[in-house]
Amino acid sequence: MTRLLARYAECIFWMGRYVERAENLARILDVQETFSRDSRGAHDWGVVLDINADRRRFEEKHGQPSAQSVLRFYVLDRENPNSLVSDIWAARENARTLRPLITTEMWVQLNIFYNRVLTLGIDDLAEERLSRLCAQIKDGCDAHYGITAGTLYRDEAWAFYELGRAIECADQTTRLLDAKLLAAALREGDDAAGDVSYWTALLRSAAGYQAFRRRHPREINQEKVTLFMLCDPSFPRSVAHHLAAIEEHLHHLRRRYGLRAASRAIEHLDGLRDDLEPAKVTRVIATGSVHALDDFIQQSLTELTGILGRSFFGWAPEHALEEPAATA
Repeated sequence: MTRLLARYAECIFWMGRYVERAENLARILDVQETFSRDSRGAHDWGVVLDINADRRRFEEKHGQPSAQSVLRFYVLDRENPNSLVSDIWAARENARTLRPLITTEMWVQLNIFYNRVLTLGIDDLAEERLSRLCAQIKDGCDAHYGITAGTLYRDEAWAFYELGRAIECADQTTRLLDAKLLAAALREGDDAAGDVSYWTALLRSAAGYQAFRRRHPREINQEKVTLFMLCDPSFPRSVAHHLAAIEEHLHHLRRRYGLRAASRAIEHLDGLRDDLEPAKVTRVIATGSVHALDDFIQQSLTELTGILGRSFFGWAPEHALEEPAATA
């Protein structure tokens, strides 16, 4: 790949990731709002900080977490690189670089979406309006993907876009699962792990309730939901589904476009997929180590991003595990 093509590959990879990240953050905030109503409010909102590794940054600026301060931090704060407004801004900046490559429809939708996010204010964070706000964010992200899938030319750019989306969604699925597990752990004296309403809310937040019921029509419990979200290849938001998609696109890049550097990423991916065999995950659930498994998956996906960066985006080896800022 030439330097120019490598730059475009990186931009479209991160454009896909940032939009997917915004959608999944909206899902986490939505499901967390549901959990916090039934537990200890402000303490539970700190879970969102923990699963995004943002507690130190948040507490330096805001002190102890509350519903309002955490929501402001993750929705409106332009200084927080993990906020919704920052994610959509970063996606738009990458799209700006990609103007010669992406379609007019993609650019127009993302630009309108970004300007809509800029109009959000404190009133939109009120409890009675939060679910509607999260739904609007999810709808905007879904519209971006639908327009991209319907208009973007199917060459290397599409493969890198899909790689970015798949890596991000796999990572964020583990974080969504963590939000439920950590919130349940904080409910001292309650059998939260056996609370069907909790697991139902989690599945609905991942748009997976109907799909889960097709797979498990009679029972909802921690083991079945965890296996479904991590290991079921037929559920389009599961980790297993996205790992299969990553492998497919890597093979496509290697076979059709002769990008043999994809081989190292495929080798790394094989090890991760092996660790997600249902029998192995079932044993992890039995030992109560799902959070540790989620952390391992997230770290493995970060390492995979580093491999792709060194192989295709021109990253220096010593920066392989660092996520770059949005490419302007």
